[in-house]
Amino acid sequence: MANSNKAKRKRITNGHVFVKNRRASHEYHIRERLEAGISLVGSEVKSIRDGRCSLAEAFCQFHQGELFLLQAHIAEYTQAHSRNHVPLRRRKLLMHRRELDRLQDAIQQKGMTLIPLALYAKTGLIKLELGLCQGKQLHDKRATIKEREQKREMDRAIREARR
Repeated sequence: MANSNKAKRKRITNGHVFVKNRRASHEYHIRERLEAGISLVGSEVKSIRDGRCSLAEAFCQFHQGELFLLQAHIAEYTQAHSRNHVPLRRRKLLMHRRELDRLQDAIQQKGMTLIPLALYAKTGLIKLELGLCQGKQLHDKRATIKEREQKREMDRAIREARR
């Protein structure tokens, strides 16, 4: 009976993506992808594992030489009672000093910013995928949409030809 309970329990494996920022690839050119640890409290971890979080409006910013995640919404965990967290609090990102210094220099370039791309599990920890990004112009967004539609049409034509 104990084995059946374990089998029913939801397993979170390495690489399980809890939430993605799908708008980021539409709004920005992603120049580089990085991985960062994130400082969380217990109720935040439980809420993320339930999938109750959003990176839609989130961004990263340096404050006194440290990197923070801002405007990431992690909903309150209902069973946490009085030990619950604030949903929109700023969360410290954990990276090596060399990486932080390099990123801070890169961000000072015109138009570069750090955008959170995904929250995922890795070896029992929750990691944040960051993108060093540059904003897209309107014509770049249109070109991306056009390329995506052309690729869909080509794939559709290939599937039809195989039938």
